[in-house]
Amino acid sequence: MVSSDRDIKNASHILNSTNGRELPMHQRGDAVSSMVYEANARVRDPVYGCVGAISSLQQQIDVLQTQLAIAQAEVVHMRIRSQTSSINSLSINSSATNEQQASALWSC
Repeated sequence: MVSSDRDIKNASHILNSTNGRELPMHQRGDAVSSMVYEANARVRDPVYGCVGAISSLQQQIDVLQTQLAIAQAEVVHMRIRSQTSSINSLSINSSATNEQQASALWSC
């Protein structure tokens, strides 16, 4: 794509001013990167540009956060189930021991 003089002048204007203030030198590289990113996003999606990409990424984040919450809930559920089975096992062992002790007392 060939840039016109007007396009170059507009880009220069953007780099040199922000609402009438000069853009500091240390921010100019970031400004150029942002403009290039937006231009490439507009080529891929002429209507939404980078906003479309950001929206898509936000949707992916939402889906992944939901999946993470489900996985975390499953871990909690498995821990509770494991603790419950351990308690039940201890209770069964304790009952057996109590029966053995009672049996030993009655045999005396």
